Amino acid sequence: MIWVVAVICIVITVIVVFLSILTLDKGYGYKHSIDPLPANVEEEEKASNGESTLR
Repeated sequence: MIWVVAVICIVITVIVVFLSILTLDKGYGYKHSIDPLPANVEEEEKASNGESTLR
């Protein structure tokens, strides 16, 4: 009886470790991107319009 419980525990542990590694690998493979800050967008628009950013 104890061997059945031990085998079940080992199988569950192996499955959890495998899924954790799979999830981490998928997360690191994802290309993350961020939006520019609104202040930077305003400065870029002013620069493209020929306005000076100095006040």
